[in-house]
Amino acid sequence: MKRYLGIFVFLTVMFGVTSHAVQIEFHQFDSKEQEQLYLQLIAELRCVKCQNQNLAESNAELATDMRKKTYEMIKEGKSRADVVSYMTARYGDFVLYKPPFKTKTLLLWIGPPIFLLLSLFLLVKLIRKQGHEKSEALTESQRESVRAALDTKQPNQEK
Repeated sequence: MKRYLGIFVFLTVMFGVTSHAVQIEFHQFDSKEQEQLYLQLIAELRCVKCQNQNLAESNAELATDMRKKTYEMIKEGKSRADVVSYMTARYGDFVLYKPPFKTKTLLLWIGPPIFLLLSLFLLVKLIRKQGHEKSEALTESQRESVRAALDTKQPNQEK
């Protein structure tokens, strides 16, 4: 009986996982241009919940709502700029993969080049410092003490 219960639970979970993962949306457009615009927009706009997925790839409920709103706006005859401005007004510049260059996003644009230049500067400085360091030669008495230490057997090295 326990075996059948285990199989039932396993199949229920597997059916639940697979049925939840598949979600197909069908949209009717008035023209090919509207369809192309829709596909471009959902590929270019970011899901604000998933963060690293665009609207086309995401299965989040928020992404579904954003796709639906994009579809509705395109069907109403809104332009690309209208849809993008609506999404940025509602969700902020984070919805764009390429946010506009302004004071609020300044660190996003200049941060990586500054970090790269700083890293290169520190690397060059470290390499130059290592090349100029000179190792001091051992004195004769230091060499003798090292030889004596190597010649004496230590107790934990004996077999």
